[in-house]
Amino acid sequence: MYVLNSVINLMLEKMKNNRYTNWFFAAAVVVAGFSMAACEDEPDKYEVAGGKPTLKYVRVPDPAAADSLLTGAYMANTICLVGENLRSVYELYFNDQKAILNTSYITDHTLMVDVPKEIPSVVTDKIYMVTKAKDTIDYDFKVLVPAPTVNSISCEFAKPGSEVTLIGDYFIDDPNVPLTITMAGNVEVTNITNITKTAVSFILPDNAPAGYINVKSIYGTGRSKFRYYDTRNILFDWDGSHGGMAIAHGWRDGSKVLREADENSIDGAYICLTGALDGAIGATWAEDEFSFNYWPEPSAGYPELSARPEFAELLEEYGVNGLQLKFEVNIPSSNPWQSCALQVMFTGNDVVTYATGTNAYFSDTNVPRGLWLPWKNTGSYDTGGKWTTVSMNLSEFNKTHEGNKCDRTFDKTMLTGLTFFVWAGGVEGKDCNPVIMIDNIRVVPIE
Repeated sequence: MYVLNSVINLMLEKMKNNRYTNWFFAAAVVVAGFSMAACEDEPDKYEVAGGKPTLKYVRVPDPAAADSLLTGAYMANTICLVGENLRSVYELYFNDQKAILNTSYITDHTLMVDVPKEIPSVVTDKIYMVTKAKDTIDYDFKVLVPAPTVNSISCEFAKPGSEVTLIGDYFIDDPNVPLTITMAGNVEVTNITNITKTAVSFILPDNAPAGYINVKSIYGTGRSKFRYYDTRNILFDWDGSHGGMAIAHGWRDGSKVLREADENSIDGAYICLTGALDGAIGATWAEDEFSFNYWPEPSAGYPELSARPEFAELLEEYGVNGLQLKFEVNIPSSNPWQSCALQVMFTGNDVVTYATGTNAYFSDTNVPRGLWLPWKNTGSYDTGGKWTTVSMNLSEFNKTHEGNKCDRTFDKTMLTGLTFFVWAGGVEGKDCNPVIMIDNIRVVPIE
């Protein structure tokens, strides 16, 4: 510091007759002064302490519940270590899994940390606190592994004898307690083909009944957040086999895209949206090939969708934000989808009915909708010729046809009609000739 000050004083003496240079250098000296002060005075800088930590107990993070002491916690949960000299903790392990330390949440007396989300390979039921000097202090604490979480299945309408995949987490196949899968009615799955922590594949039993699926591991049992072969509130099944409508009602009632049961079917009749699509945004308008409309006309036997008894009951119990649209889709690899969005437009009577028929709402930016663009991230999408289940939360029906946010909020008055149309979407694609087969369009609760 003394040498730096001497140099500054000498340069100031030599430049005292040049007021402009003097002014500029004076400013520089001020900056240098601040810099030197910053170097010497950083009261908030975190420093690892010396010595060893002492851990007295572990509690939940909320200070208001500080008397809730913990002897174990589930993976990914946040906990608070309480003790002495906790700033001496340089590394922290739960069993053999290293935790991520955030110095913003470490004081001498508390340390907040997330329990690692990976399952330990070696279970010791201990926390290990490691200092910078490599001293290790342990503390008894159990990492709890949750029961399996079963979020979805590759296809809810898969046929018995076919392979399906459950998607979720904590599918742990312990050598001593193997993972098991049970269908509704206590029908056991006997052929599990592959298991990872987040996915498990198996062959559907020949007698697989409709309903929830349970997955049991050494850590407990988890029930699926869906029902296999879920026939609740099917709006369009295209043959009436599940109480859905066999045909829509509008300028495009689905008859031009309807396919009777064939070798591609998953569950009887279905619709097939197919033809040439230009890669440019909104360049292709092909209603005959890529759309169907349902516009209510109660006097002719075509009710408002939301007035159908099962739909009305679900709306009353769960509300719009508690519901999701589901359907099955099959896109062969020979005809991948590479352009345009599937515009899913629920409509209210203020937008269109059969009596006021129009297609102006397709491009009306005040009509919120859901957009499905599964090819967006990779440039191409197909299902390999297999049927798969698609889910779209109604709370996400908040887009315009261009993919922008719609100013109008989607609500239950907008559920009297329904339109599917492959068009626009706001994302540049590639010229393509997709084959998009769709069946069992339904609205069910989010579980």
